[in-house]
Amino acid sequence: MYGERLEQNMAELTARLYELYGTRWDFYKMLSRLEAIMRKASGERPAYLRTQDEEAPARPWYLNQETVGMMLYVDLFAGNLRGLAGKIPYLQGLGVNYVHLMPLFDCPSGENDGGYAISSYRHVQPRLGTTEDLRFVAEEFHKNGIRLVLDFVFNHTSNEHEWARKALAGNKKYKDFYYIYKDKEEVDGWNATLREIFPTVRRGSFTYLPKKREWVWTTFNSFQWDLNYSNPEVFLAMCEEMLFIANLGVDVLRLDALAFVWKEKGTVCESLPKAHTVIQAFQYVARIACPSLQFKSEAIVHPDQVIQYIRRDECRLSYNPLQMALFWSTVATRDTRLLTLSLKKRQSVPEGCAWVNYIRCHDDIGWTFSDDDAACLGIDGYQHRQFLNRFFTGRFAGSFAAGEPFQLNPTTGDCRICGTMASLAGLEQAEKTGNEEWRFMAVERMKMMYAVLFALPGIPLLYAGDEKAVLNDYSYRDDPLKKEDSRWVHRVADDNHMSLRQEPQTQYASQKEVADRLREIIAARKKEPLLGGQDVSFYDTQDSHVFAFRRGTVHVVANFSEQQASFTIDAWSKDSTDLLTGKLFDNQGPQLLDSYEVRWLKENIRT
Repeated sequence: MYGERLEQNMAELTARLYELYGTRWDFYKMLSRLEAIMRKASGERPAYLRTQDEEAPARPWYLNQETVGMMLYVDLFAGNLRGLAGKIPYLQGLGVNYVHLMPLFDCPSGENDGGYAISSYRHVQPRLGTTEDLRFVAEEFHKNGIRLVLDFVFNHTSNEHEWARKALAGNKKYKDFYYIYKDKEEVDGWNATLREIFPTVRRGSFTYLPKKREWVWTTFNSFQWDLNYSNPEVFLAMCEEMLFIANLGVDVLRLDALAFVWKEKGTVCESLPKAHTVIQAFQYVARIACPSLQFKSEAIVHPDQVIQYIRRDECRLSYNPLQMALFWSTVATRDTRLLTLSLKKRQSVPEGCAWVNYIRCHDDIGWTFSDDDAACLGIDGYQHRQFLNRFFTGRFAGSFAAGEPFQLNPTTGDCRICGTMASLAGLEQAEKTGNEEWRFMAVERMKMMYAVLFALPGIPLLYAGDEKAVLNDYSYRDDPLKKEDSRWVHRVADDNHMSLRQEPQTQYASQKEVADRLREIIAARKKEPLLGGQDVSFYDTQDSHVFAFRRGTVHVVANFSEQQASFTIDAWSKDSTDLLTGKLFDNQGPQLLDSYEVRWLKENIRT
């Protein structure tokens, strides 16, 4: 109950807040205000969420092998929220029971960073429906065993948020919600140590407001104003917004851009110690007011920093950007050594926590592998990133990929990559040219990546459309509000699968082949308890084309190349059964793998 949770967690919450705000004379007044916010939110929890709060399953739901996720844009997938409720049978038929809805709260009508410029945390974009529609979807999801995931965009608001409007009007209380300066030297002092996140939007991390003759901190787009968490009023206000969202029926909050929430002059202002303190404080607020709520980290930073956010008192779930980036790196090079070395060193997470593994998402692909890992294999990290950028934008001889560059930095030449899974895997090029061999390889490539993804420990997450192998949609170039953001190339409407002028039967056959195989993979995962939990050990590379790991007595071996490869598993039993095909294989010697073949080999233990 609330009183017991308060008693159990308030000391830890107070310690975190004291680290942030303990020198203020009104610190204990702040604690009193926060307790009132938590008590009110706890009392407003819907009955089904209160029941969920009191449940204590033997194994967390996110460690269950039956958990399968999908992320989607409501408008692209279903038109609106009421339409989304009608898509529940499709989700269930696919095996999806964890659904992340891309930002759907109110945002500017023009440029809005795909909804990540929030103008209100309490009102849904009118074109998608109402807040009551969102509550309805949440209840329908829960009735049908589907977990709901929403974003908590807590690093910044849009410049149209009520707080920003009041700040522009000169209200001191709300000016202190942001980083606003009149002195350009002050701005330059900050910029001197900050990296540029969106260099094609604006150089530096501040935007000039000509009418006010002031500068405001904008890490990302100029219409996204960074919040000032050194001000406790910001923390209190955002707690209210977080708890309101949680009470809509949310199971998981994805913490957007969490690495940037704490700023200190003279630093890079990313992943600072107090950024972790802020997140932990939010976590303890949730434990008291809405304990079944989980946090998911979105930290697209160095792998050593990503792992720092994964803790029982911080984020129990985290995107796995290293796995995602290295899947694509390995597909390009056909060399699994960097993937094997990196996951061997960095896949382990604390007990009770889990990765969210994915191949594509709504965002770009950043090459966030460790240069130290690469150097161990004689790979120059900078040169490898340059190669990957050329390969996945089709500027490398022999490349099969059709991707778009995102945020090309004119100074460093660095960029990130956009595109659907199918286009990046070669299906678009194959369909354009009518090359049947390329089409076959592209389809096999996608099937291979899905089979490996669904065997790794953690939640496998699909990006809507990729389950049907949709191609890039280049129509964004004709939309003045989207043409400068190439990420729209892979934000494809559900009824817009045919992006090229080719025989529809050919592409439909490719898409159906991928979709049918994916359903088989999902069904096989759900039946095998050993694919749940966290247990995994990676094989040393025997053949550089093969990536292999072990989950208990299940050995997963995958050929990341078009060439035949071989591998020998270390098994106690004489033979194994492939859970994907039912075929029997001898464990005593090398196994030959065809191009892009994957096997889930479960040892046949005879007693």
